[in-house]
Amino acid sequence: MSAKDSIALAADLPLPEAIALYDEIKAYVGVVKVGLSLFVEHGPAAVTAFTSRGARVFLDLKLHDIPNTVELAAKAAGGLGVSFLTVHASGGEHMVRAAVDGASAGAKAAGLPAPRILAVTVLTSMDDPTLQSVGVEDPALLQVERLAALSAKAGAGGLVCSAREVSDVRRVVGPELVLCTPGIRPKGAASNDQARVETPASAIEAGATLLVVGRPISQAKDRAAAAKAIHDEVVAALGRTHT
Repeated sequence: MSAKDSIALAADLPLPEAIALYDEIKAYVGVVKVGLSLFVEHGPAAVTAFTSRGARVFLDLKLHDIPNTVELAAKAAGGLGVSFLTVHASGGEHMVRAAVDGASAGAKAAGLPAPRILAVTVLTSMDDPTLQSVGVEDPALLQVERLAALSAKAGAGGLVCSAREVSDVRRVVGPELVLCTPGIRPKGAASNDQARVETPASAIEAGATLLVVGRPISQAKDRAAAAKAIHDEVVAALGRTHT
């Protein structure tokens, strides 16, 4: 995966603003993450707004329901031409497998490549005390590894995890799966509501393949310059990992 295709813009903005932002930075960012709020407001138009501009779309709906319902939703998403679709790994092996099957069927019916199902392990807004408050007594890393193994067994094409856990997850699932890391913050940037964050370079060097970046670009004074700086950092990190 190239440096450009290793960076996903979190388009957590009103759609016209998100489109304008992508047009500013598309030389450096190849993937756009369309999240739940944008998709609920605009539906498939939130996807085609970016695919029509040459972007690969990461549809971040974090599906979590009974397997039949998830399969139907994933089938619809697969027909939209998205490259990635998220589900919650905590829904279990059968649910993750249903998402894989549904997305593949929907894409095939539309004559499109099947999207990769990315299974979300533990949200980067959660830490050990937060997990304990919902009944998970194990540390976040153990829960991430457990859900990563389950998702790989179910046929997921990748995982979403904190950059701090990437190297451990990579040992669990091997080299083939995409590891997507939210909570990416360039050095000196505010962590905002993310509890487990890392820099772009450290995430790539740990084994991440897709970095999600939002506010460090969207709230920068010079957004194109911020995107270029992250892109250049990823280029350098990929160079170090491939030597």
